[in-house]
Amino acid sequence: MIGRRMLAVAEHRLTDEAAVVLLGPRQCGKTTLGLQLAARCPSVYLDLESEADRSKLAESELYLAEHLDRLVVIDEIHRAPGLFPVLRGLI
Repeated sequence: MIGRRMLAVAEHRLTDEAAVVLLGPRQCGKTTLGLQLAARCPSVYLDLESEADRSKLAESELYLAEHLDRLVVIDEIHRAPGLFPVLRGLI
């Protein structure tokens, strides 16, 4: 389980930065931490292992622009490397 300290650190970083990246080995708790962050504020959680979530990003710039007022958590982003330029333009 992700400790409260990591959750607090991530929340603090989100107050200072437009984007926070969670990196780590498999099964270390990145998804859990992302879900915990998403549960604490207005948010959109996208799991790119899900076909339904990938389809939401067919027009990624439009979809993400519609959610600029929310925390957007993108899990498994490595499955959509084309999103990085879009995110750079929006952040």
